[in-house]
Amino acid sequence: MKIGTIDLGVMPLFLAPMEDVTFKSFRQICKKNGADVVYTEFVSSEALIRDILKTKQKMTLFDFDRPVAIQIYGHDIESMVNAAKLAEESQPDFIDLNFGCPMKKIVRKGAGACMLQTPDLMQQMTEAIVKAVKLPVTAKTRLGWDDNNRIIVEVAERMQDAGVSALAIHGRTRNQLYTGEADWEMIGKVKECQRIHIPIIGNGDINGPEKAKAFLEKSGVDALMIGRGSIGRPWIFNEIKHYLKTGELLPPPTVSEVLVQVRKHLDLSIESKDNVLSGILMMRRHFNKYFPGLENFRDLRIRLLRANTMEEVQQVLSEIENQYGNIRLDYTNVSLK
Repeated sequence: MKIGTIDLGVMPLFLAPMEDVTFKSFRQICKKNGADVVYTEFVSSEALIRDILKTKQKMTLFDFDRPVAIQIYGHDIESMVNAAKLAEESQPDFIDLNFGCPMKKIVRKGAGACMLQTPDLMQQMTEAIVKAVKLPVTAKTRLGWDDNNRIIVEVAERMQDAGVSALAIHGRTRNQLYTGEADWEMIGKVKECQRIHIPIIGNGDINGPEKAKAFLEKSGVDALMIGRGSIGRPWIFNEIKHYLKTGELLPPPTVSEVLVQVRKHLDLSIESKDNVLSGILMMRRHFNKYFPGLENFRDLRIRLLRANTMEEVQQVLSEIENQYGNIRLDYTNVSLK
């Protein structure tokens, strides 16, 4: 599979762009665990052209990131074109357009998945951005606005006509948010469409190697994108690669093995923030997901999520290792919600 001239090999695995998740530290830990392509957090076009420092900082890229994309969102063509040009200055490998975020704060601005209600505007915006930048442009979207408007095949054709180099599809409508199940058969209909020749990347509900293989076989996509399934389990990329190659499942990690990853992740978070407390706060969402299925773990989890100093965090992590170190984690009932 290629995006522009970038050869990603056969069946690359993508880390989905996620707000407040795909920071530098998490991208780095996922890269170390087999993610082939990563994205920044999504960036507001309006904030970017207003030169908001926090927004610009999201576009800081590093050697370990590559190949990497900057994802932008917005509803105004001129603003999105200007934002794409600014993003290009950060020298990502490609620029991605967010036409899929279902959250109210994005949709009420007319951006993200709201664009699925105006496919003409969506196509015009994409064409303008493709013409304005030299880098490859990709897009990420959903099946449609709601079950009465599952227009993804039409949207895929429009995106291809507009010049995108690849299209990622989350197998839900906007109205579903993250409820119900992702419809990989519908993603497969895009791949089956005779007009479609760009790579199609499938996304939604990948929470382990067996699901990944089943969704791949159902849809025939060119690549897989993992989002929420990677939080608390960044090694899921290597697990999937091993299973697709050998048909064998790697044994789930022990708590001690996970703690090695957690400590690396924590160090990277603090390093990226240059502030211990900020690094710890960044980790809380991940702490909440790193130790699924452990019995009598509630009190330790609460203490970990409330810790504000390295001493407190390290004390709790040591207690977790002492009590649970040799136990293998159970991911069978882990929810992506």
